Amino acid sequence: MPVPRRFDRQPPERDTTRINERIRVPEVRLIDETGGQVGIMKTQEALRYAQSKDLDLVEVAPEAKPPVCRVLDYSKYKYEQAQKQKAARKHQTQINVREIKFRPKIAQHDYDTKKGHVIRFLNGRDKVKVTIMFRGREMAHPERGEQLLNRLAEELGELAVIEQRPQQDGRNMVMMLAPSKIAGEENHGAQEEEKVQERRPIQQRPAGSADPVEIQPDQI
Repeated sequence: MPVPRRFDRQPPERDTTRINERIRVPEVRLIDETGGQVGIMKTQEALRYAQSKDLDLVEVAPEAKPPVCRVLDYSKYKYEQAQKQKAARKHQTQINVREIKFRPKIAQHDYDTKKGHVIRFLNGRDKVKVTIMFRGREMAHPERGEQLLNRLAEELGELAVIEQRPQQDGRNMVMMLAPSKIAGEENHGAQEEEKVQERRPIQQRPAGSADPVEIQPDQI
């Protein structure tokens, strides 16, 4: 028969807030149930006052001298604090940093593809680290990487905010982009994608070539 595991769960966090008889200091600065300042008084007197109101004496500022205590319903207070923390976590947005790497001599098709990825990341409310990778003799012309980054930032227009201008980092050059306020709005990303498609070069047919002609069976 298998032995049950006893230590596979974390124990619940112990509430360290001192209330009522757990307050051991000789005197406290008391705030009554209305939020009014009562002043400094003996801890036992403050406790009797809280009990007369059918409430709790709660230490809210233990580092103060003397500690500050409030008269309140502690169960209700804990519930309200938990709800505030839950609401704060709900409104927190997690920011991810994506990275896109370019070469100084990147082909137009590859540039448009990578730019499309940048647009998608920004519309997803992610930051984008754009890196230009130099190799060999390319290190002698860092201005080409800077021109490419500035071109990208200009074409992204209102979609991006430049958090970090192009900076040399060893053999790389880095620029940091953050989503603007309008990034992620409906149809905005689609419009940027359409602009990318419009800027792509159109493939030309060789001179002298003609469109294919469909031949019907009765013409043979």
